Amino acid sequence: MTYQETIHYLYAQLPMFSRVGAIAYKEDLHNTIALCNALDNPQTKFKSIHIAGTNGKGSTSHMLAAILQQSGYKTGLYTSPHLKDFRERIKINGEMVSEAFVVEFVERTKKISEAIQPSFFELTVAMAFDYFVEQKVDITVIETGLGGRLDSTNIITPILSVITNIGYDHMNILGDTLEKIAYEKAGIIKPSVPVVIGEYINETRPVFENKATICYAPIHFAQEEYAINNIKAGNRQLNCDITSIAHHVTESFLLDLNGLYQAKNLRTVVCAEAILKEQGFTIPNEAEKYALANVKNLTGLQGRWDVIADKPMVVLDVAHNEDGIRQVLEQVDYFQQTQKKQVHFVIGMVKDKEVSKVLSLLPRDAIYYFTNAHIPRALSAAELQIKAGEFGLSGTTFDDANEAIISAKQQAGADDLIIVCGSVFLVGEVDV
Repeated sequence: MTYQETIHYLYAQLPMFSRVGAIAYKEDLHNTIALCNALDNPQTKFKSIHIAGTNGKGSTSHMLAAILQQSGYKTGLYTSPHLKDFRERIKINGEMVSEAFVVEFVERTKKISEAIQPSFFELTVAMAFDYFVEQKVDITVIETGLGGRLDSTNIITPILSVITNIGYDHMNILGDTLEKIAYEKAGIIKPSVPVVIGEYINETRPVFENKATICYAPIHFAQEEYAINNIKAGNRQLNCDITSIAHHVTESFLLDLNGLYQAKNLRTVVCAEAILKEQGFTIPNEAEKYALANVKNLTGLQGRWDVIADKPMVVLDVAHNEDGIRQVLEQVDYFQQTQKKQVHFVIGMVKDKEVSKVLSLLPRDAIYYFTNAHIPRALSAAELQIKAGEFGLSGTTFDDANEAIISAKQQAGADDLIIVCGSVFLVGEVDV
């Protein structure tokens, strides 16, 4: 098969959560274990850092990967979903897996795939693990797909686990309370492996503490060990200070990930970094600072308060759940306080999200352009417009995100702000 034929096979033959939703989710690790057994268990042959969380796990994964690769370690990175190219999911030192390897792997595993019928995600996880072994990486950063306990990535035994935060998302699969969701995420905590909790609330802290106690896993709450101060956001960068509470030492950071919410992710990263240093990793200060100022260039991360145009400013953000949208709105408020911008939202969502909760948060004085990604899970622009009307939000509909952006640019003033959000898949369809 050619590469394009191979990708078509993956999309067409294997159940893909991003396209069809919960019916693609396998509630056990049986297939992943079977695949990896057939590959001589690659997950046992490399060091890993495992990252879960409702929001921020992608940014946190990319920051850590950037720091490690800039420090001289051959660093594998597994994330999902991709925005443009399937190969974004599997990278080493910022370089995507080769097309040749994808083709070879799919052909090599076709017999067992046809026998056990894995999901798209299960096969992709096995592919990543196999590639990291072939390429002899020093360390990998592995982001969970959904949840943690039953996520396909959870067959690894990492040297460090990280849980960024807990919010309402995928409740049809993970549970309808924060405690239930936290329980699923806490499933990545392993015996004697230290874990960093980026943020906790009253409902989730006991869940993490209980699992860590059962596993004899040292637990670190980043928000108790590090303080954030002096956050300043520009159009394309973020400055903030992080203070070690125990050591009374403050460091200033500049990030090219410019969302205000990245300060919390940075705190989590700094806490994780300290543990890695205790484990023997050498991370020079200059390497850390350079990496954090160049995460996008080093790793290829996109879609996190990603400014793609000026006058008017056009921002892509993959925020798609209640907590993610709150973070976007915090950034909008920050800019409006100083620049008084009229805000335009190009928004599209998928059917299985808490659409009404997200819409209830959005400002009525913004101008809306309702659209949809071209996947089966997408909520149609017309349906989204009707739902939005129930919350006093009005606007026009477009079947394509790019058409919506063109219309927004035509209507917006030079000093206005256009935000494209609501779905990872919508952002992925934007022509940049």
